[in-house]
Amino acid sequence: MPHHRKFLHTSFCPIRWGDMDAQGHVNNTVYFRYMEQARIEWLERFGWPGSSNDPMVIVTVNAACTFLAPLTYPATVETRVLASKPGRSSVETWYEMRVAGDDLLCAEGSAKLVWVDAASGKSRPLPDDLRAALVD
Repeated sequence: MPHHRKFLHTSFCPIRWGDMDAQGHVNNTVYFRYMEQARIEWLERFGWPGSSNDPMVIVTVNAACTFLAPLTYPATVETRVLASKPGRSSVETWYEMRVAGDDLLCAEGSAKLVWVDAASGKSRPLPDDLRAALVD
């Protein structure tokens, strides 16, 4: 795991009643939605995701989550997005999820994103503005 992690964005998302499972806490699959929402909010600053006609798409090639403490309704999830220094066509992202206003870390996640040419399916270099935002 790289030592360099740059803070990028914080997202706030209300927990919905339907996010919970039979055990009375947020279902494990929903944590991936919280990470996705935070990632999309951050990427929107750069015009992503674009339209379905865009020549370049972002592909999540892996994703993971470690569950540390349960999230329950009602509450708001605070998801922090961090990233490593970028590669040519990819970047590793990390996520920290807490109940807004509480320091207790409830979950940690990660996802590797790759920029891909939509027509060929081959990786493409990161856009310059995005790369600049990821490099100190």
